[in-house]
Amino acid sequence: MRIAIYGNEYQDRYFSHLGRLFQVLASYNAWVAIDKTFYEYLTTRTDIKPEVNEIIDSADNFDAAIALSIGGDGTFLRTAEKVAHRGIPILGINTGHLGYLADASVECVDTVIKSIFDGTYKIEERTVLKATTDCGIDIDNPFALNEIAVNRHDTALMISMHTWVNGRDLTTYKGDGLIISTPTGSTAYNLSVGGPILEPTTNNIVLSPISAHSLTMRPLVLRDDSVIKVTTTSRASHYQVSIDGRPFTFPAGSSIKVEKADFAVKVIQHTGHNFADTLRNKLMWGIDRRE
Repeated sequence: MRIAIYGNEYQDRYFSHLGRLFQVLASYNAWVAIDKTFYEYLTTRTDIKPEVNEIIDSADNFDAAIALSIGGDGTFLRTAEKVAHRGIPILGINTGHLGYLADASVECVDTVIKSIFDGTYKIEERTVLKATTDCGIDIDNPFALNEIAVNRHDTALMISMHTWVNGRDLTTYKGDGLIISTPTGSTAYNLSVGGPILEPTTNNIVLSPISAHSLTMRPLVLRDDSVIKVTTTSRASHYQVSIDGRPFTFPAGSSIKVEKADFAVKVIQHTGHNFADTLRNKLMWGIDRRE
C-alpha cells in the first residue's frame, strides 16, 4: 500500500511513538512517501531514520492510497489542502490538542496501522467550500474544509456585509464579521461565536455573524448547494477574508462568492467512531461536571 505522510514540527513529546509508527509501516512493507519538511524535521531533530521511498517536495508529484496527517487539526487542514483534490483519503493521527479531525491517538499506532491494512475503517466525505472574488486578487488556494470568514482588517470600525443567497437578497450583516461554515467547521470558529453544531456529514452550510450589531441577527443553516455572495463595505479601506485561517486582504466594496467545491475531503474514521462520543470526549458536551 502506498502511504503519504505529513506532519507538523512540534512533535518533541512524541518521538518514541513516531519511531514506532515507521517501524510498524516497515513491518507491513508499506510504500512510504513523506513531506520534505517533516522528513527534515525528523532526521535533524530526532534519531528516527524513517524508511521512505519518496520525498514529497510539491503537491502533485506522488501517488498514494492514503495520507497520514500527524499533528492536530491545523495539520489535517494543511494535509487536506495538498491531497484532497486528488481524492486521497486522510487519516488524522492526533499529537495536538482537541483533535476533531485528527481523531486517532498517536499512542495507538499499532492498532491504527493494523486497521488500515485490514481495511477495518470507514470513509466520510466532508463538504468543501470554494471562494472567488470580483476584485482581481488571486486566491492561490480558494478551498476551505472548515470555514470562510469575512472580518475587519486592522481596525475597530464596523463592517457591513450585504449578503445574497442564490441571487436573492438575504440581509446586511453589520458587525465584526461573518462566518460561512461547513458542517466539519461547525465545531471550530463557528462554535466560538454561538453557531450551531452540525453532524459533519450533513449537507448544509452555516452563516454565523460575529458580534452582530442587532440582536435579531442569528446563525442561519442553508443547504450546501446554496451560492452565497457577500459585498463588504466599511469606512476602512480594506477588510479581510480568512479561508481556513489563510488571510487575504480585499478592498472595501468588493465581493466574494462562496459555493460548494466540486470535490469532497475524504476523512478516514475507525469503524467504531461516533460523533456523539467525540462531542462528549472533546467538548465535555452534555456532561454534568458535578457527577
